[in-house]
Amino acid sequence: MRRRAFARNYMEIKIAKTEEDILKCWDVLFELRPHLNKNNFVATVKEMITEGYTLAFIEENGKPVAATGFRYLQFLYNGKHIYIDDLATLPSSRGKGYAGELLDYVINLAKEKGYKCVTLDSGYQRFDAHRLYLNKGFTLNCHHFSKNV
Repeated sequence: MRRRAFARNYMEIKIAKTEEDILKCWDVLFELRPHLNKNNFVATVKEMITEGYTLAFIEENGKPVAATGFRYLQFLYNGKHIYIDDLATLPSSRGKGYAGELLDYVINLAKEKGYKCVTLDSGYQRFDAHRLYLNKGFTLNCHHFSKNV
């Protein structure tokens, strides 16, 4: 676990390893992904973990207030990298540096593995998130297209 001093508090980043940890992250991830169903949330995340997904979170008073989900990938166009699937903070805990701390955590993991980049997709309407990503040195370098089938 990683600890970092921030405004007289310590942010401890935890990795969700148990069903209890995963379920504790429900409120945070539902904030970002309101289409999710709580009844199959744990099973879905557990399946994703078998596919390489890692769920990391920060707690305030024993309750997760920010979380990120990411995975290690390799593409021909950018090689080995970490892709961030999810990054969210509860509205009541925004502005405290939690999302930035989680981003730094993932960026440092990529550096430790010798990867050259961290990637993510973000909805066009998420201006506050975009500001954070740009402040952390991310660049807009492509459009992500999808087609429902």
